[in-house]
Amino acid sequence: QVQLVESGGGLVQAGGFLRLSCAASGLTFSSKAMGWFRQAPGKEREFVSSINWKGSSTLYGDSVKGRFTISRDNAKNTLYLQMNSLKPEDTAIYYCAARNSQFADSDAGWYFAWGQGTQVTVSS
Repeated sequence: QVQLVESGGGLVQAGGFLRLSCAASGLTFSSKAMGWFRQAPGKEREFVSSINWKGSSTLYGDSVKGRFTISRDNAKNTLYLQMNSLKPEDTAIYYCAARNSQFADSDAGWYFAWGQGTQVTVSS
């Protein structure tokens, strides 16, 4: 079965950085677009970023543009999210997700598999 396992979350001060990873198994990772989403307590799930199957095309949510960078290593079946200049409002559980398409997309409804999430907490 498909498994997506996030790691790399933690507690960091505002202005700091973290790098999230998502290890994928049970799917043909190199042919799938992937995405990152987040959900803060009491808020709706929010699109963070998406990347196409070969890493040549990316999308970002407005709140993270210029600070976060999505990437992937198809040889390692791993998705990454480099998060710089973190703000307290970035505090959330971060989820990686797989889309049954080669093309990046911001709509969570198009993703068929989800990880369990990793907590990111940014202190002020």
